[in-house]
Amino acid sequence: MVQRVAIIGAGVGGLASVKCCLDEGLEPTCFERSEDIGGLWRYSDSMDSRRVSVYRSVITNTSKEMSCFSDFPCPENFPSFLPHGLLLEYFRMYAQHFDLLRHIRFKTTALSVRRCPDFATSGQWEVVTETNGVQESHVFDAVMVCTGHYQEPYLPLASFPGINTCFKGQYLHSQEYKDVEAFRGKRVLVVGMGNTGGDLSVELSRVAAKVFLSGRSSTWVFSRVSDHGFPFDMVNTTRFNNFLDWLLPSALTKRIRFRKFNSWFNHANYGLASTKSSNFKVIINEELPFCLLSGTIVLKPNVKEFTESSAVFEDGTTEENIDVVLFATGYTFSFPFLEESVRSLFDDNRSLYKRIFPPQLEKPTLAIIGLVQLTGSVMVGAEMQARWVTGIFAGWNKLPPASRMMADVLKKKPPVKRNPSERENLKISFISYTDEIASCAGVKPSVLRLLLTDPRLALAIFFGPCTPYQYRLVGRGKWSGARDAILTQWQRTLKPLRTRVVDDSSDGS
Repeated sequence: MVQRVAIIGAGVGGLASVKCCLDEGLEPTCFERSEDIGGLWRYSDSMDSRRVSVYRSVITNTSKEMSCFSDFPCPENFPSFLPHGLLLEYFRMYAQHFDLLRHIRFKTTALSVRRCPDFATSGQWEVVTETNGVQESHVFDAVMVCTGHYQEPYLPLASFPGINTCFKGQYLHSQEYKDVEAFRGKRVLVVGMGNTGGDLSVELSRVAAKVFLSGRSSTWVFSRVSDHGFPFDMVNTTRFNNFLDWLLPSALTKRIRFRKFNSWFNHANYGLASTKSSNFKVIINEELPFCLLSGTIVLKPNVKEFTESSAVFEDGTTEENIDVVLFATGYTFSFPFLEESVRSLFDDNRSLYKRIFPPQLEKPTLAIIGLVQLTGSVMVGAEMQARWVTGIFAGWNKLPPASRMMADVLKKKPPVKRNPSERENLKISFISYTDEIASCAGVKPSVLRLLLTDPRLALAIFFGPCTPYQYRLVGRGKWSGARDAILTQWQRTLKPLRTRVVDDSSDGS
């Protein structure tokens, strides 16, 4: 029987895991190597290479209603998309409300997590930690690893001949980027056309002499602001749309998406993407199209090689006098504290059952939380994972036999590996994944049943945004405020905009 649970990391996944352990009557101890909660989202001016944090200007790509903890809505006065400071404030409110901080040991690094000698029968783990130079050994009944997938910067220098032999300028990974001041007046090449590459290019274009943005794949760009000014994810991430995706042929849904994206601007005219492309990579950026239109950013194909002061591209063009190359090429994950025999069981998250459990372990007492790429908020996905995992630890839920778990992993695993800069293409449907884990945990709502008992709520759930409160309507962890949270979600979205009210009585609802 699991009782004592070690949690590695006090970011969003770690906080959710501590809370879920407490909900199930377990005893969590969270080890956080820094001095505070928040993980990636806690901005710091420090250049500590051991810690990855957001850059100063970052704002969430998913709205507050679609990203919050399922039983703790964001304050209604918070804007829909949160700067990192407000998001960290929300985490503090959550931790204080559920009294989580007393279960977290700060400035404590997990040095090793190893199976106990009797693991095959006990399922226990030996965890060695270090606090202020003092090492300590503990035995836990289960371990939840919540370090996420932004751990080790991915810097593929071998793919760019000349960068570290000929090039005389500066090059760095986006992890080292904090703000624009160091780039003022310089000619900058940003390599990597993901969300980070797009954001940094736009920000640098305001102070740099010139910004070039290089990418290898077709990229579709959309805005956080959708129809009638509502958040894009609230308008589009609905069960109705998810049902259409399942019902219609994939070629048709792809064509519909391409048409939707091109309704804002023609991506082929901007050199971003073509409807003939086999890729479906999407980034969020309201300003990038205008920067391309105004020439403050120039789009380039993939870099072929670097010379002393220039970049030569695969189309044969050259850009001279490049001062700085900024690699926005993503991250890899690693778990150096896990014993090698356990690490070897999963080469990536696709080798994990439901992206959580190494299926070959004799006892299901190790869970990897938050190591999943979703089309929506990973925060919501991590919390759902934690709810299911702690239910298993507490004995309420059961895993299938190892053979069935292995078969499920092999069936869903893509045939080819991809580098971190291409992981956007491997994102899983937000609703499909959270529904799958919610079904395992017994907390997925039944729209048909609600249609008979509460039709207003059923329609809001099916046609409205798939906000996390939906997973608090039934089952263990049911929250009495879930129904009201769903029916008032649009009010909380509009509340922070009502700072200047205009009379528009002619406007319909």
